Amino acid sequence: MGRIMVKDREIVVPGDILAKGMDIVAGKNTYRKGEEILSKIVGIASVQNKVVSVIPLKGFYMPEKGDTVIGEIVEVGFANWIVDIGAPWYANLPLGEAVSEFVDVLREDISKYFDVGDYIFAKIINIPKNKMIQLSLKGPGLKKLKGGRIVKILPSKVPRIIGRKGSMISMIKRLTNCEILIGQNGWVWIRGDPEKELLVFEALRMIERESHIRGLTEKVKRFLEGGLK
Repeated sequence: MGRIMVKDREIVVPGDILAKGMDIVAGKNTYRKGEEILSKIVGIASVQNKVVSVIPLKGFYMPEKGDTVIGEIVEVGFANWIVDIGAPWYANLPLGEAVSEFVDVLREDISKYFDVGDYIFAKIINIPKNKMIQLSLKGPGLKKLKGGRIVKILPSKVPRIIGRKGSMISMIKRLTNCEILIGQNGWVWIRGDPEKELLVFEALRMIERESHIRGLTEKVKRFLEGGLK
């Protein structure tokens, strides 16, 4: 009888034993050595029934206390919400960190505040040893995001999108008149005229692709001005 040696979404490194037994299937980025299935890469273990795979860690956001992030509600609990912030682990938004009023959880359905599929702009207030990241909506600008669209970029590109002293993002906001919030996890919220939202979307993709190029701010400016004609 086969045995899974790792938990779903656990970080693994090359050579880690993921499972033992011939009835377990070696998925992507793994290899078999006799009875054992091992990881080929640094990544996140994915356990689906009896298939064990590894998702490359590149592109994942590694959270830090104090970060502001954009997240998607993926589960409504009894007195909390589970939130995907693009990290290797899900985050937890407790009721007390989300709603200021008293809520009788025995009588009320808390999905009326936040439901699956909703997006929030939140702050990481703690990362316990169990890796269940703790979020809060208590603070200036932290809120539920209504309307607009979400763009996901590599977290490493966030500083380039913000620009020196906020120059790049300020220019994009000024030219398009869109509301824009940037999470340190690489998720960006854009709300404005639908055509301008799309223009901002394309501009962010350009910055992500060409972040190493000199004169990028001017190039983005010309792109936006051309699209606004």
